[in-house]
Amino acid sequence: MSRTHRTNPVSPATFHALHHADAPLLLPNAWDIASAVALAGAGYAAVGTTSLGVAAAHGYPDGRGLAGVREATVTLARGLGGRLPCPFTVDIEGGYGGDDHRAPERVADLAAELAAAGAAGINLEDGLPGGGGLQPPSRQAELIAAVKERAPDLFLNARIDTHWQAGTPSPLAAALARAEAYLAAGADGIFVPGIVPDEDVSALVAAVPAPLNILFAPGRHTVSRLADLGVRRISTGSLLFRTALGAALAAADRIRTGRPPGAEDAPGYAEVQRLIG
Repeated sequence: MSRTHRTNPVSPATFHALHHADAPLLLPNAWDIASAVALAGAGYAAVGTTSLGVAAAHGYPDGRGLAGVREATVTLARGLGGRLPCPFTVDIEGGYGGDDHRAPERVADLAAELAAAGAAGINLEDGLPGGGGLQPPSRQAELIAAVKERAPDLFLNARIDTHWQAGTPSPLAAALARAEAYLAAGADGIFVPGIVPDEDVSALVAAVPAPLNILFAPGRHTVSRLADLGVRRISTGSLLFRTALGAALAAADRIRTGRPPGAEDAPGYAEVQRLIG
């Protein structure tokens, strides 16, 4: 697909429906146009972005709410809009709204901008920038409500960081309480990264009346097991970006030490050219 040959826009309703299909939505997370187009071309039903991948690819740290990452995120969404044969959803960290009274308005503005670019969903987290704890639930609910008012068709996946913030008392109970508040504010799905034990996943599935998203943990999770537990969406997060970076380093090291680079799985130059158009 070239820049001048766009696909027809994918309805956000298609993305919503994928969370209620017979099998859970396996969502690979891309970090640029090439990775997103490649994943969509491989037949995945939808593609997400990874804030770490987008931030790192542009020379920024993740999770700081930086204006440069916001800009890179919007630019990527605009580049993907109408280009993919499937829906895409965008990771926007905490929304880049700042911490003053205008934060809900700014986050809603971003959501509307992404919806106009063709995004079918967003991922909005309640962890504060720089690992500084958790947003008060009432404040996060304000952000969610503002987004849903401005961009009602977007699938808003509310990420709850209770299991990624050290020292959170009773993280499972805290996650459930936050999920209730966020769904009441209009969230369409709940995402609790860091949940691993089957019994915790099952507790969330049983208590959350909305599609539950789990971050895939290599060696700890399998897609089939998470499906059996009732998970509706499985994200790869930054795993694919980090794997690609590791593969690049490994190939460079093999070349440097005189060993074959093991490039048999790498797409050829012409293939990448065809991919991008």
